[in-house]
Amino acid sequence: MTSMTVGRVANAPVASALEGDLVTSADLRDSILRHLTYDLGKEPEMAEIHDWRIALSLALRERIVDHWFASMRTARHSGAKRVYYLSMEFLIGRLLEDSMVNLGLEEAADRALTDLGLNLQDILADEPDAALGNGGLGRLAACFMESLATVGCPAFGYGIRYEHGLFKQRFVQGRQVEEPEDWLQQRPAWEFERSDIAFKLCFGGEVSEDGGKAVWHPEEAVVAKAYDTPIISWQGRWANTLRLWSARPLHGFDLERFNRGEFAAAAEPEALARTISRVLYPDDTTEQGKELRLKQEFFFTAASLRDILRRFEAEHDNLRLLPQKAAIQLNDTHPAIAGPEMVRLLHDERGMELDEAIVTARACLSYTNHTLMPEALERWPEHLMHRLLPRHMQLIERIDAAHAVKQPTRQVSALEHGEVKMGELAFMMAHKVNGVSALHTELMKSTVFAELHRLHPDRIVNQTNGVTPRRWVLSANRRLSALITDTIGEGWVDDLEQLEQLEPYFGDAGFLDRYAAAKRENKADLSNWLATEMDLKVDPTALFDVQIKRIHEYKRQHMNLLETIALWKEIAANPDAGWTPRVKIFAGKAAPGYVFAKEIVHLINEVAAVINADPVTAPYLKVAFLPNYNVTLAERLIPAADLSEQISTAGKEASGTGNMKFALNGALTVGTLDGANVEIRERVGEENFFLFGMTADEVIARREVPGHAAQAIEADARLAGALADIGEGRFSPDDPGRYHGVTGNLSHHDYFLVCSDFTAYWEAQRRIDAAFADQNAWMRMAAINTARSGWFSSDRAIRGYMADIWNAEALEVPGPGDVLHSGRQALG
Repeated sequence: MTSMTVGRVANAPVASALEGDLVTSADLRDSILRHLTYDLGKEPEMAEIHDWRIALSLALRERIVDHWFASMRTARHSGAKRVYYLSMEFLIGRLLEDSMVNLGLEEAADRALTDLGLNLQDILADEPDAALGNGGLGRLAACFMESLATVGCPAFGYGIRYEHGLFKQRFVQGRQVEEPEDWLQQRPAWEFERSDIAFKLCFGGEVSEDGGKAVWHPEEAVVAKAYDTPIISWQGRWANTLRLWSARPLHGFDLERFNRGEFAAAAEPEALARTISRVLYPDDTTEQGKELRLKQEFFFTAASLRDILRRFEAEHDNLRLLPQKAAIQLNDTHPAIAGPEMVRLLHDERGMELDEAIVTARACLSYTNHTLMPEALERWPEHLMHRLLPRHMQLIERIDAAHAVKQPTRQVSALEHGEVKMGELAFMMAHKVNGVSALHTELMKSTVFAELHRLHPDRIVNQTNGVTPRRWVLSANRRLSALITDTIGEGWVDDLEQLEQLEPYFGDAGFLDRYAAAKRENKADLSNWLATEMDLKVDPTALFDVQIKRIHEYKRQHMNLLETIALWKEIAANPDAGWTPRVKIFAGKAAPGYVFAKEIVHLINEVAAVINADPVTAPYLKVAFLPNYNVTLAERLIPAADLSEQISTAGKEASGTGNMKFALNGALTVGTLDGANVEIRERVGEENFFLFGMTADEVIARREVPGHAAQAIEADARLAGALADIGEGRFSPDDPGRYHGVTGNLSHHDYFLVCSDFTAYWEAQRRIDAAFADQNAWMRMAAINTARSGWFSSDRAIRGYMADIWNAEALEVPGPGDVLHSGRQALG
């Protein structure tokens, strides 16, 4: 329990979100106390930290709402085109600090809480991460939502309000154990429940004809219920909406069954409905898992499209205007069912001719592809689609046939071998298809969508990813952002390419000294955290070598681990050779059904236990795998990193956004020519990037070489020794054969060419050792990475989408006099 102490009252006005809107710390303190009393029903003397955190959040939220209403009112009255971003994930992380920073109320909040005897950092640390995503896909969506607001583009984000998210990761004897996230156990302070916005969504049944029209007779239905979170821009100039759907039963509690003593059965409809919005990416290795995932995808997509049409029809009476008023972006194939569902809504429910419905839907829809791996492009069994969405299966066949008629000389189908190919369907039903880095986009044209690209040569465009500088530099790295602002002013925060203005200062030793001091202090903070939270003592002057990604073979965490084992053995054999001390940090989750990835997690933990216990190598090498990787952990790690591991097999990583965050925060990259690494290297300079490994073309050729893995192992004794240690059980003495699956895969198949790239990777790491030894030169390279990475802003990416895909315009920012203080219509 935290008791309130009466302290000074600071009445100094603090500039807030809109020009002319001043908020004093006393104003904010009074708002906090009011919400604590009247919304939470707590007296200050009895309030816990989470009560104060929610009260502060509500005090900020009420200031966001005025700007939110004004933005929606402006969008509605202007008749402007709106953007609708459909994504299975929105990895938004914590919102309290974001909101404070963007509203310009951080200083006022700090003063107000100090007056109440509280510490702002304690309050911020209490907020749980919203469990709404897993990795880059979801974090990109979150960055895009913030940037859409910052550039003034009227937009809605649509997704699922997961009760338990992906999972909470912990380790038991080194093994990954999945537990449900509990982020919703406390009241989410930022969201508004919209009881008046709900849609009935149907599954199953059969389709009949009535007067030449198809009529769907479903056998199951659920209700999609809306929850809204306002997303405020930098300086509070604009606010958009993140609308998440929660599944509820059409008919609730069955009192009759309950009275018969069938207590569990009485609640069954609610339990089955809520299953849809409980977990992100349920394991689809079973038929039931596949059905649930398809239900989820249809659930949020169909609800979102109905909401889009509801809003459009409230403002316009001509459906043919829809493409001029609505741009609908499909983030990956998860919402690809939007094509047939939009056609069904226009044709079956509103009477538009089928061909026109297809053309109209396509003119609204665009699709972002995130993978070059054909196996990662979703496919659903036709029998499952027939059973779960019978009318949609008919429309998919009609869409496929209509596409074939227009392209009689080349047959490309969304239906193949009894499966519906969602990537091809999304491509056919989108007017634009974009890749997320220059290399990825070009490879799309020659690999996964080669034939479709030949048929539609103007459809594929590039939009390289970006990250929001407000979260990933300004807030996450306060020391660096203060240095930047002191040097070039605050304009960089929403014009990140202004970071180029830093370069003339690199000749000033004072600037580089401050830059190095910021990195050093960030590393000291992380070292203290590792000691407290992980019981791992590390040298803060060591090279902090970080790989934080979801665990996947193509991301090659196991190559990093093999190099770690080889390095450990070299140090142990010759400890006085002047080694550069390193701290190897891993973090990331393996999908519950991805057995190989979970073996990699287990192996990393077991290797870490052995290496960290070695007194000979301890001064030079430590290894840590940090559990439950999320946005908050990334914000802790990225500012402290010296080296960014971007080591995927060339041609497999679509873009990446972690690579951009690291570069902006002054970590040098060791990486392949893959994804956005290519563009990062071009911009920061090849001399400030540690390149290794085969190109995408060389990867393809290498796979054709018989016995390529065995050749690579035979040619490198370090690699052979590391594999032998794993295979012989050096890290698993209780079960020496535990990792034979890993060593067997690498020694024979090795599709992702870990062994073939290992030697080049080892040599790159030794170049890094030598470079890090010269700290003055290293810090200059790090500063160059910061100064030249401004192009990788999500603001730039969003402006690209607006110009090249959505044909959308930014709106004028409403002034203080335009702010609404009430009005149901503003809800959107």
